[in-house]
Amino acid sequence: MKLWLVRHAQTDAAPGLCYGRTDVGVPAEATLAVAHAVASRLPADLALAHSPLRRCAELAQAIGRLRPDLATRADPRLAEMDFGAWEGRPWSSIERAEFEAWTCNFAEGCPGGHGESTARFMQRIGTAFDDWRASGQDAVWVTHAGVMRAVELLHRGVRRVDDAAQWPSAPIDYGACQLIECR
Repeated sequence: MKLWLVRHAQTDAAPGLCYGRTDVGVPAEATLAVAHAVASRLPADLALAHSPLRRCAELAQAIGRLRPDLATRADPRLAEMDFGAWEGRPWSSIERAEFEAWTCNFAEGCPGGHGESTARFMQRIGTAFDDWRASGQDAVWVTHAGVMRAVELLHRGVRRVDDAAQWPSAPIDYGACQLIECR
């Protein structure tokens, strides 16, 4: 089975801004460019699930217009992590002590005081991943870098991340398309 993971196009948010669940926009031309780059690479008749956040929903709709054979639906489990009070703030403005309080309790700590813990995030993405595997069908998810990193861990059998150093840190480009293959 194959799962294609597509990251949304570059947003119009200021560089360095924390925007997990914040619904930031993407320039239409950037969305169309990614849609054209991705649509031709996908095989026929995939189920296309996407985060309900605008930056992913608009990309999924653009891909769907180019590829009407793809059944498209929103899946709230594919949304980015909620960073609580940090949402909409520059990462550089977050006090080091606040950030360290989260990373020292990486699994259960809540970023931004009331955001989504990494354990809850991994559980949410894990449920979507398990449902995809149980379906026995190839699929494509239009989603976010955090979700893509969580899927990378889930694919390796990691369900819980207690140490922030275990979280994948390789950059994921806007518009990136990654393929996960499971037996």
